[in-house]
This record gives sequence, structure tokens and C-alpha cells, in this order.
Amino acid sequence: MTTADRFRTAIDNRDLAALDDLFTEDIRFYSPVKFTPFEGKPMVLGLFGVLLRTFQDFRYIGDYTGTAQTSTDGTSTQSAVLLFRTRVGDKEIHGIDLLHFADDGRIKEFTVMVRPQSAVHALGEAVLAGLVEDGLAPAPTPSGQ
Repeated sequence: MTTADRFRTAIDNRDLAALDDLFTEDIRFYSPVKFTPFEGKPMVLGLFGVLLRTFQDFRYIGDYTGTAQTSTDGTSTQSAVLLFRTRVGDKEIHGIDLLHFADDGRIKEFTVMVRPQSAVHALGEAVLAGLVEDGLAPAPTPSGQ
């Protein structure tokens, strides 16, 4: 079973312990709603805890494998693209997860892209609320303060 298959199974089972085994210690997660990546296994696992609570009817609908350059250092690595559909509230989301693998097969970089823009906005709000709730991000301050 490939790392991408094991990842899909972990997501289907909402199994954070299995995800812990699949990530490198220095994993980077590039979000569609945040310019800088989430870095390190503890933060990325915390983010996945929020995502697993936030997404409704999440399902993978396809996959592609090959090689691609990473965002971190531009090296070409084994990679997988997993296509998904889900909902956040009343917003339907169509997206992809791009996984880059380290030499040992674990996931070292993870990039998510979603559409449409209204879904990106809804996702960003829901995830920020979950990160604040879990103590992983500060509460936003009202504009102008």
C-alpha cells in the first residue's frame, strides 16, 4: 500500500494517530487561505484535527501520481494528487491535495487547492474558528483595533 493510499485510509477513518506516522517531523502544509505554510508535525496534526471536524461528507474522487517540484526547496520528489469533494456549511468544495514524499516515503509537504472562491472563504472562516477553539491560533481582533 502506498503512502497516498495509507493517507486516504487515515482520512476516511479520521485516524490522527495514523497521520502522525505518515508525516515527517518538519512537514509543511500550504493552505488555500493562508500565505505562509503551517510548519511542523504538531501544528499540521492539530490542523488536521480541525479539518476532520470541519469537513462534511468528505470523499476522495480520484488520484494521480508522478513527480513534482516542492515549494520548500524546488527539488523534484515523488508526489501524488488526490482529488476531493466536500462541504463546509452550505458550500460545496472541489479541491486537490498535492502530497510530496520524503526519501523514506513519508509526507514532507502538503498543498491544498480548492474552488470556488466562496468556498475558500467559508473554509477559511471555519478552520480559523477551529484553530482558535483548539488554542492553535490567536483569536482575530476586530478591524481598526
